[in-house]
Amino acid sequence: MGSLSNGDVLGQEFTDHVVRAMGPETTPRMRTVMTALIQHVHDFAREVNLTTEEWLAGVAMLNWAGQMSNDKRNEGQLVCDVIGLESLVDDITYREASKADKPPTSSAILGPFWRADAPIRENGTTITFNTPKDAVVAYMHGQVTSAETGKPLANATVDVWQASTNGLYEQQDDDQIDCNLRGKFVTDAEGRYSFYCLRPTPYPIPFDGPAGKLLKLMDRHEYRPAHIHLIVESEGHRSLTTQIFDKDSKYLEDDSVFAVKDGLTVEFKPRKGDTQAEWDLEYNVTLAKKQ
Repeated sequence: MGSLSNGDVLGQEFTDHVVRAMGPETTPRMRTVMTALIQHVHDFAREVNLTTEEWLAGVAMLNWAGQMSNDKRNEGQLVCDVIGLESLVDDITYREASKADKPPTSSAILGPFWRADAPIRENGTTITFNTPKDAVVAYMHGQVTSAETGKPLANATVDVWQASTNGLYEQQDDDQIDCNLRGKFVTDAEGRYSFYCLRPTPYPIPFDGPAGKLLKLMDRHEYRPAHIHLIVESEGHRSLTTQIFDKDSKYLEDDSVFAVKDGLTVEFKPRKGDTQAEWDLEYNVTLAKKQ
């Protein structure tokens, strides 16, 4: 296909031409992914009769997301979240890990506020240091086991983070100390972990960027149900990224980022005999073996 005249219609022949432009050194997986991406993007533009002004507005939004993103906030990821893309990719990945007879604990999206440098804390200690007056403290504990053998996994890491009652993670809030409501815990010989945290509360995702603007354009609310984030890892096993949701929370049916799924709602129960916590949460995790 040569240069195009003004009368040519950029249909499937043009799309095929773009796909064929990939060189022979393109890896098979890259060729598969980019062929599908080019095809779908071109079909999308033709289906909605995308105008130059609309395309430029989309590019501006992507650029805005990149400009807002840093090591404390991933706005590009948040844009993916509000259109359900991260939850879809997470589900595809989880299904691959769940083909064994004994599936692992359900996964969920990472979200835009994870930090790689959370400190390691001792089991039984707390992650809440700037506990607000309206907060309710809970004691969370559980066991990490292998989905294949059922045996406990010692020295597994449980990386946990959550928002405070004002809806802000510590890197968003100057009134919280560094790494408040975050921590990594290492399981003991029986695969057990434990810590004090907040019973989570619903909160709105940031509305000051392209993700918030997109929600407004689609006439959708910005709220997430009450949840706690977890990444659980153990040598020889697949890493698990997940979220757990308070079964009594609002917005479970219409989470703004579509992360709620079966198996991820939990029940907080009254805790007795502990002056540090009003609520108790047991949450056990099973990890799939690496293939």
